Amino acid sequence: MSVMDRFRLDGKVAVVTGASSGLGVAFAKALAEAGADVVLGARRVDRLVDTGALVTAAGRNFASLQTDVTQPEQCEQLIAHAIKSFGRVDILVNNAGVGTAVPATHETPEQFKSVIDVNLFGAYWMAQAFAKANTNGGAIVNISSVLGIKPQGLPQAAYASSKAGLIGLTRDLAAQWTGRKNIRVNALAPGFFPSEMSDELPEDMVNKIKLLTPAGRLGDPEELAATLIWLVSDASSYVTGITVPVDGGLVMP
Repeated sequence: MSVMDRFRLDGKVAVVTGASSGLGVAFAKALAEAGADVVLGARRVDRLVDTGALVTAAGRNFASLQTDVTQPEQCEQLIAHAIKSFGRVDILVNNAGVGTAVPATHETPEQFKSVIDVNLFGAYWMAQAFAKANTNGGAIVNISSVLGIKPQGLPQAAYASSKAGLIGLTRDLAAQWTGRKNIRVNALAPGFFPSEMSDELPEDMVNKIKLLTPAGRLGDPEELAATLIWLVSDASSYVTGITVPVDGGLVMP
């Protein structure tokens, strides 16, 4: 196998949660371009039609299912739908997420719990369903955040906690499953990329982030998607339990 062949995903089936917008769309498109068939999950199922069109434009097949990752039975149904549609499941991208920007003295218990429920618990339920159904090994990538590594001056206690929790979850699942089940588990920690969440930030805050980022700009979703392909492909077959910041240098030591 050549070096470039290691990045190919031909014959693989990937599941992407939160695939209705933003980074989830970029991930689905990249997975298809690398050769995988893609199963799309999101609460806003109507938007998955557009994401699916990008998959088919790349020459691959897709299936979709309305999925709320806070419901363990729906996570199991999404994985089962992948196996029913394509006969196997090899890759899970835990991308579904929500965010808040509430000062810690004002955040209600309900607000805090709702973020943890989607970002951390949802990723766990999906990973659990994937590992139970998987019979041939594979790869899981949890989408964390630089906010799980280092504060960025934003009042996001719930979001930061959930993303830091994902990093811990990534390490533990990698330790449990890499040797026993041949499932590698890694995480991506994106910096600031155009998305529904970043679109809500004030312009002056976005400009401040650009000034603090050595690269001097926001990221391109395709830059993040390319790193994802490395993590789910044989190009990283000896890599597990790590978190890769893709942030233009924002959290460098």
